[in-house]
Amino acid sequence: MSLFEWNVNVFRMINDLGKQYSYLNPSAIFIAEYMVFLLALAVIVIWITRNEQSRMMVVCGMITFVIAEMMGKMAGGLHSNNQPFAELTNVNKLIEKAVDNSFPSDHTILFFSFCVSFWLFKRGWWMLWIVLAFLVGISRIWVGVHFPADVLVGAILSTISGLVVYFVVPKISLIHTILAGYARYEQILLSPLTKSKEKKSKDF
Repeated sequence: MSLFEWNVNVFRMINDLGKQYSYLNPSAIFIAEYMVFLLALAVIVIWITRNEQSRMMVVCGMITFVIAEMMGKMAGGLHSNNQPFAELTNVNKLIEKAVDNSFPSDHTILFFSFCVSFWLFKRGWWMLWIVLAFLVGISRIWVGVHFPADVLVGAILSTISGLVVYFVVPKISLIHTILAGYARYEQILLSPLTKSKEKKSKDF
């Protein structure tokens, strides 16, 4: 079996599940399209905890995404394919998507960049974020907008980038200096609010 045949066969296997189990399609659409908002919310919540390690984790996730996305663009320059619904017949297409180069999957790169970073820093139950990233990748195949190879390569690029960033970036003193400077500036901005809360507490 050639790589192309494998790519198409695995795509059909996953995408056809939407025809057999149509009641799962709304969940697949939600994960494929809107789970990115949950990720964004998680990043914001983690950042506002004002914990230095957590903020380093977010910074590493952002750097990982930038590096992986750049590598993805280079990979896309070496190989290209349109979305499955544009190249194959009888595709279970569940969301609207413009036809362009779908290799590799940007959604997968985004999720794996942050989710791998989350797990490397926290371990334990944070493995659930890796599971979520896999679900996002599979959902993109389920709804008909990516081939398995698009998702697989996106996950690999993000994982490799995440590992390199995890072992290198936290050791760069400049990053720590920037985070410390940001924390001091943030404290200055928030101090009036903190004093106001303390005053109200004393009044009671």
